[in-house]
Amino acid sequence: MTDNNDVAGLQRRLAEFAAARDWQPYHTPKNLAAALSVEAAELLEIFQWLTPEQAERVMDDPDDAHRVADEVADVLAYLLQFCQVLGVDPLAALAAKIDRNEVRFPARRRVGGGEKGAADVDPEKDRHSSE
Repeated sequence: MTDNNDVAGLQRRLAEFAAARDWQPYHTPKNLAAALSVEAAELLEIFQWLTPEQAERVMDDPDDAHRVADEVADVLAYLLQFCQVLGVDPLAALAAKIDRNEVRFPARRRVGGGEKGAADVDPEKDRHSSE
């Protein structure tokens, strides 16, 4: 039997939850993508006015930690539902994207006597994105 906390099990639970409430007609790719965007914005809202140092410590406060966990759950729930509706395997998609990014953004070669941050790459092309 499959664990209910693996990706497929969670997708099944989400589908059953929606079916029990007759929500399937609303779970279109467009609506789920919009809901995913809204939930991601709600996660961002928690961090909106924090300094970088405050953001790093956000999980130290139980109320903030609970809010972050809830928004992460909402984002993941909509992403898993979106993937299920479109037949996307989210883990396979992520693995393939990492493979492509390893080619697109090769690891930096350190130069300059091991100096931290010294590299022979163009800083304009060095990006911290998963695009």
